[in-house]
Amino acid sequence: MPTTPEKVAAFRRLHQPGAPFIIANAWDAGSARILQGLGAKALATTSSGFALTLGRKDYGVAREEALAHCRLVAGGVDIPLSADLENGFGLSPEDAAATIRVASETGLAGGSIEDTSRDAADPIIDKSLAIERISAAVEAARAAGSGFVLTARAEGLLWGRGDLKEIIARLQAFAEAGADVLFAPGLPDLAAVKAVCSSVDKPVNVLVLAALVRHNIEEFAAAGVARLSLGGALAFGAYGSLVETAEVILRDGSFNALVGNREMTKRIKDALA
Repeated sequence: MPTTPEKVAAFRRLHQPGAPFIIANAWDAGSARILQGLGAKALATTSSGFALTLGRKDYGVAREEALAHCRLVAGGVDIPLSADLENGFGLSPEDAAATIRVASETGLAGGSIEDTSRDAADPIIDKSLAIERISAAVEAARAAGSGFVLTARAEGLLWGRGDLKEIIARLQAFAEAGADVLFAPGLPDLAAVKAVCSSVDKPVNVLVLAALVRHNIEEFAAAGVARLSLGGALAFGAYGSLVETAEVILRDGSFNALVGNREMTKRIKDALA
């Protein structure tokens, strides 16, 4: 098992603009081990996927629960794990710093802090405070004994707040504050992806969502992307298969939906080996 500093160093090396890697999002230790066995170079947690394992909606997990989850998943794989740390589980710079400080002790190679408030009426944190929060998180990340790759997230597009110009201005401010990686989930098309990548001097993570699923990794490379994430898509896809299979069994009393399970079970066990 590599040490945490070795995982952090490996994670940093993966971030090459124009040569993106896919950071698959795991929702528990089992899915993390399977994804590693399938060849993933690095993993990320998914806040919505983990919340689902607890029977909750996204943002329904406390900081202590999230960090215990990070420790469990990071300890179960040999590859770097970055965590979705939501908004740092609080609105103040001190909250963001405290979350990164504790997260850096769990075996994580990195993690993200977003600029959401959890207030549906006013979901995006004021820009000046958002920058202060990233600055505090950067300070905590740099003080981490094992190292820590900090991703700063501008969430306005997901909430219908602000245009692309405003999102880019936030990302530029986060970069100036010292963030290692920049992330604006909800980019509407490849033109927006190119605009972001060409406007900042730090590696950019892109969430493959909505219209972006029509593009391949070569197109994202040409746009200047460094990292591609999947969010909760794999988790909800897995639970979607559960719904489809169980619905037929419970409704019809037919077990045909289980045909092929033996082969899939073997593939999963092979990936875990």
